[in-house]
Amino acid sequence: MTLLMQYLDLLLHIDRTLQEVVANYGDWTYGLIFLIIFLETGLVITPILPGDSLLFMVGTLCGLGLLSWPIAFGLCVAAAILGDQLNFLTGRYLSPRLMTGPLGRLINAKNIARTHQFFKTYGPATLVLARFMPLIRTFAPFVAGLGAMNASTFTLYNASGGLLWVASVLALGLFFGQLEWVRTHLEIIIWALILVPSGLAVWSAWRAQTGHDNVAPNSSPPFK
Repeated sequence: MTLLMQYLDLLLHIDRTLQEVVANYGDWTYGLIFLIIFLETGLVITPILPGDSLLFMVGTLCGLGLLSWPIAFGLCVAAAILGDQLNFLTGRYLSPRLMTGPLGRLINAKNIARTHQFFKTYGPATLVLARFMPLIRTFAPFVAGLGAMNASTFTLYNASGGLLWVASVLALGLFFGQLEWVRTHLEIIIWALILVPSGLAVWSAWRAQTGHDNVAPNSSPPFK
């Protein structure tokens, strides 16, 4: 159990311990980064895994020469795109069993409904916008599958959004990570990247809970 807890702690906090992971595991770090990005985008039950903060830290370590930019960029883009594809297929083919089975209790119905609202407002472009929004990022491809979005359309927006998300956040880490002030306060910045989006998500959930947003958990799927 202790080993499992240590492994979970590593998965959840790798964005803050990545430099130590690189020192201890070398090239295996690339595989771990790929796995976390893939799971964060690919499984509707794992939205708590680090996304933006991990990519920022990866970009920073690339700038410091501790990770290879081409390898990190390629693997992160692949993980982001493949993860969304898996999530889309899960929503399309496995959602009835997933939603009614034991794992269904781990899926927040209000987050599903809120994502429906995003699709109603922005259409397929939601898949690009959602890349920069924690929680919505994980639920968007699942909801696209639920709503039977055309597979070719999904793949186009998925690839575009994944490429834009990874490239922009990695580039931010690569650039700002070289600044002395950022290096000195890196832990604070990583915490901000974790807490600020989480705070926005909590605020959004509070608005829905108190009736400020008219979002019903059983909103009808888009694209039908």
